Amino acid sequence: MVKKILISFCLSAVALVATAQNEPYRNPDLSPSERALDLLKRRTLEEKISQMKNGSPAIERLGIPAYNWWNEALHGVARAGKATVFPQAIGLAATFDNQAVHETFSIVSDEARAKYHDFQRKGFGLRISIYTVIRVGGEAWKLMEKTRI
Repeated sequence: MVKKILISFCLSAVALVATAQNEPYRNPDLSPSERALDLLKRRTLEEKISQMKNGSPAIERLGIPAYNWWNEALHGVARAGKATVFPQAIGLAATFDNQAVHETFSIVSDEARAKYHDFQRKGFGLRISIYTVIRVGGEAWKLMEKTRI
C-alpha cells in the first residue's frame, strides 16, 4: 500500500513539473503581451492587490519574487538605501549644461545597476521610475513636481 502511494506521489510530482514548464507565461517563444495576459489570468484578486503595494510579497506558486518598487531616479536612486542625490530636474535644467546632465545620469545609472544587482543577490527585484514635470491647470499652485510616465 505504501509503495502504491509513493509511486502515485512521484508520478503526480513529475506531472506537476511538466505542466509548470508548459505554462504560457513561462514560454519565451510567446510575445510579452501573451505571457503577461496569461499571468494576469492566473493571479487571484488578492494576489493582484498585493502587487500594488510598494513592498510586494512573493507569489511563490507562480514564481514571482518579492520586490520593493518604491523608488525613483530622477535625481539619484532614491528609497533603496544610500545613494548620491542630485538637484531636482528643474535645478538640473537650470544649469543649461547638457554635459553636466549627461554625467549626472551616467552616475545615476551606475548606481541603479549596482543597486539592482545587490537586490537580485538578496532575492528581491528593483523597479525604478522616472518622472516628468507637468503643469496641471492654470494657477501656479497646481504645478506638480512629479507625474509618473
